[in-house]
Amino acid sequence: MFDVIDFLDRVGRDATLRNASRDELAVALATAQATPVLSSAILGKDRQALGALLGQDPFCCYINPGKEDEDETEDETEEAGVKEDSSTQSQQTAVSPRILHALTSLT
Repeated sequence: MFDVIDFLDRVGRDATLRNASRDELAVALATAQATPVLSSAILGKDRQALGALLGQDPFCCYINPGKEDEDETEDETEEAGVKEDSSTQSQQTAVSPRILHALTSLT
């Protein structure tokens, strides 16, 4: 059975695969018995499709800054050059470092 994580890990470690042409990578995928859908996502460098095929759900993280201490004044905050925004939001996708390294090496 084809293990896409192991394949991407191998691509990340092997300089010949990392710098391989599309045709050479297609041969490596066929040799590893990758499914056509996974092969298409990898050859097309489609990170979103690959993430979806691996079952990665969108990950969203909202950051809400805590309340200021009562004894801390606004002047101290401004002097330090720190400005807080209560509407700060951050969105990111959780990706395994191994997958991220392999995907980065494909580009």
